[in-house]
Amino acid sequence: MFKNKWNRFLAVLGPGVFLVGYNIGTGSLTTMAATGAAYGMTLVWPLAISCVFTYVLIVAFGRYTAITGKTSLSSFKTHFGKGITLFVLVSLIASEYVSSMGVMAIVTQSVQEWSRPLTRSGEGFDPIWLTIIFGGLLYVLFLNGKYSFFEKILVIFVSVMGLSFLITSFMVIPDPGEVIRGLVPRIPNESNAALLLAGMVGTTMGAVLYVIRSILVQEKGWTADHLSEEKRDAFISAVLMFVLSFAIMASAAGTLYVQGRTVENAIDMMRLLEPFAGRFAISIFVAGIVSAGLSSFFPIMLLGPWLLADYKGEKADMHSLPNRLLVLSVVLISLVVPIFGGRPVSIMLVSQALITVATPVILILMWRLLNKKEVMGAHTSSRGHNVLMSVIILFAISMAITGIVGIAGSL
Repeated sequence: MFKNKWNRFLAVLGPGVFLVGYNIGTGSLTTMAATGAAYGMTLVWPLAISCVFTYVLIVAFGRYTAITGKTSLSSFKTHFGKGITLFVLVSLIASEYVSSMGVMAIVTQSVQEWSRPLTRSGEGFDPIWLTIIFGGLLYVLFLNGKYSFFEKILVIFVSVMGLSFLITSFMVIPDPGEVIRGLVPRIPNESNAALLLAGMVGTTMGAVLYVIRSILVQEKGWTADHLSEEKRDAFISAVLMFVLSFAIMASAAGTLYVQGRTVENAIDMMRLLEPFAGRFAISIFVAGIVSAGLSSFFPIMLLGPWLLADYKGEKADMHSLPNRLLVLSVVLISLVVPIFGGRPVSIMLVSQALITVATPVILILMWRLLNKKEVMGAHTSSRGHNVLMSVIILFAISMAITGIVGIAGSL
């Protein structure tokens, strides 16, 4: 009975659970928390717009693969050449490998801070050993699983993460009037606001999200007969992204913003929340951080093999020696910050802003494919969809420029 209900639950979520798990990671956590602490709910509007645009793009990339049977990178190489496709491939892998360092560092620092009262020295659990344990656990899960197994693992992580952040946000819910005012488009006149704005869009509308969508639709075996399922799955995914991101921002806005406090590093959110919410609420929040980090890190581990196979037009063999070593390299890279030090929040913000630079290129290439009669046949984009795609691309370009300005202003 339980197994049947679990399988029906997975069928409803489909590949969308991978996107939520990847999307709402420590990158979203740090960006949304930093934004809520610094500006309250002022920047709800770019989050809402990004999630609407993300839905449109998830559907577009999924529809392309369902109809053609081809994934995005291999199609880019076929129709636009190796040069531009290699630029996209390198940009995605590089940004995600940089992101992996910040993801695991934020998870381990948060657990270390939470565990200080539990250790005799008061130093908490060692971040290096925590990284080895978490990374080793995920690597073992990778070695022993296939796509359907990966999907189930992500459902668990996403469920724990969602419940943790929603419970926390209800404990410290902000003024409803502040939320409504945040839906009115405006950008605070501060240099850091540009970086946070680009980071919000980067973590919600990052190009890798749509490339993964194309791969997952192929892995799921969806065809033109599954377009309604594909849309439903995309809608659930986009709604969950908004709700969870909103909950994180609200948690910070309802506490830190009203006290004039900001989030500068990975453990600020915990330290500053505890006087308002108590130790129990902080434990729930830490569970959310760990689940967010692991649900994001796990797809990052899989990205290298998937993207390289996509570029070659092949199906990824996750159990081949080269791919096992490639996945292991991500785990080893995650040890950089615990061993050598660094500022993981800064790493995450910059990596999220940087990924916005590659996003317009990928969107333009897919837009052109969706309008090729010889590729899409009777399923080419309608005039209304083309207008909407052009608006989204212009928005992505403006965010790329904003990200570059924000990074320059933070240096």
